[in-house]
Amino acid sequence: MTMLALFNASEFFQWFVENANYLFVFIFMTIESSFIPFPSEVVVPPAAYLACTGTDMNFGLVIVFATLGALTGAFINYYLALWIGRPIVYRFANSRFGHACLIDQAKVEKAEAYFEKKGAISTFVGRLIPAVRQLISIPAGLARMNIGVFALFTTLGAGIWNIVLAGLGYWLSLHVSREELFDAIEKYNSYLTYAGYAIGVFCVAYILWNAFKTKKNN
Repeated sequence: MTMLALFNASEFFQWFVENANYLFVFIFMTIESSFIPFPSEVVVPPAAYLACTGTDMNFGLVIVFATLGALTGAFINYYLALWIGRPIVYRFANSRFGHACLIDQAKVEKAEAYFEKKGAISTFVGRLIPAVRQLISIPAGLARMNIGVFALFTTLGAGIWNIVLAGLGYWLSLHVSREELFDAIEKYNSYLTYAGYAIGVFCVAYILWNAFKTKKNN
């Protein structure tokens, strides 16, 4: 079952197609990128489709506003994790229960240092993987990742993802009618989801292989 099916987005999709503008693209992509589960597939492809079929919107600006929305939502998760989540994590690490779970402050600090070192690529790749896109900002906030680096790699990852989605909207504008648009997006979203999972599997495999090679060499 796809995210679109889980979201039951048909009615929203119809409303969005009838009322789409840059502000709505920004708002709904902000929601999509924050802690609220919401599929970007019902926002960017139809907006791009409309931009290519004679509405007042511009194809490039759809990508820009979608990416700005994604970055804004990512900042929400980042600062929530930093201001709320981080104190909770440290309180747990310094508690007796945390110690019983073999977690202490030194280990948390070590994890933060690791994410500070590897967080850039993790943030970038995470923006391309389904179900990880919305969550990757949380460990970045917990680890106090440099905000400039976080913003840069979030923008790059989100921008690529939005270009892919907008490209789908452009391609569909050449092949399907507006009445067929929702079903077509739902169909091709499955392929994008599988591609995202493939990227995730590849990246995890690469990280494990690299870690094993390093350990073996040592």
